[in-house]
Amino acid sequence: MTGKNCVGIACDKRLGANFTTVSCDFQKVFKMSPNLFVGLAGLATDVQTVHSKLRFRLQQYELQEERSMSPKVFSNLLSNMLYEKRFGPYFIEPIVAGLDAKTGEPFLSGMDLIGAPVYTDDFVVTGTATANMYGMCETLYRPEMEPDELFETLSQALLASCDRDALSGWGAVVHIITKDGITTRELKARQD
Repeated sequence: MTGKNCVGIACDKRLGANFTTVSCDFQKVFKMSPNLFVGLAGLATDVQTVHSKLRFRLQQYELQEERSMSPKVFSNLLSNMLYEKRFGPYFIEPIVAGLDAKTGEPFLSGMDLIGAPVYTDDFVVTGTATANMYGMCETLYRPEMEPDELFETLSQALLASCDRDALSGWGAVVHIITKDGITTRELKARQD
């Protein structure tokens, strides 16, 4: 979700196989650079594989280009990487959130499992609670929110959606990215 010169990304902590909870602290959002996060919802093994491949390609880019990767370039890299595997895809739906280092503009994109991107300037959702999240985000989102307002809105949307989805929960993590730094907070949520 975007705000005024800030962007937020959040996820729940549950890892499960249908209605069986496997882990209560599974990481789904990863910091790729000081102004860039990627969220990977989907099959746990594919989340870990794609994260390690993204880390490798990001470091390779920074070595070759001698500069950090912008969120838009990272989103294109991820989209191309997923499209390469279109006949045997990774079962993930990624979200890229970040701030452009030069302009300070928030960047937000999501894509499907073969890398078809969607660029937006308000919010994007993915995962098992997608239908609930869309409704909550459409209700609570306002343009040009300050970082604290963005945190509160994102937290309320995520917690309300997880409460209505049996496959989500066990707490949440919210990251707010501003030009001054990153604020990360953990939330308590329904634990059943």
